[in-house]
Amino acid sequence: MSSRPDEFAPLPSASGQNVPLEAGQERRDFLKLALGGGFIAWIAAVAYPVFSYLKPPKQAEVEVTSVKVGKIAEIGKDSGMIVRFGSKPVILIRTADGEFRAFSATCTHLDCTVQYKKDLGVIWCACHNGKYDLTGRNISGPPPRPLEEYRVIVQGDEVSVLKKT
Repeated sequence: MSSRPDEFAPLPSASGQNVPLEAGQERRDFLKLALGGGFIAWIAAVAYPVFSYLKPPKQAEVEVTSVKVGKIAEIGKDSGMIVRFGSKPVILIRTADGEFRAFSATCTHLDCTVQYKKDLGVIWCACHNGKYDLTGRNISGPPPRPLEEYRVIVQGDEVSVLKKT
């Protein structure tokens, strides 16, 4: 065995005896570790922007308290229409006798958008055949609770929908 420290480094073997280790082996182990770590860092540097691009950013909820729908003459009797109330849909119904009612247009079962069925006289969810009466109460199907009600204000010939407080 040579006395130069850079040539051999003794390591214990399975039998307990010291086995010489070349100095190049330690360098190879270090290089494997450095290159492996660098490769993992490179993968992370490429993957992070891709995943952050694919994930949509969170947007703050717009606080809306009222929305002007239109003129009374534009809304036919015994009809319904979907109105955007901030980022949420609202269904505005004008009954056969001319009364206005507004509810959240999001079904309470699976958040599908509901619609007014003139022939049945109900608010209907196409996802699982859920039905609500014209007061927003769930009357059949899987919806677990009534629709959220909104206020309707008629000023002159303008119709507005307001959030109920």
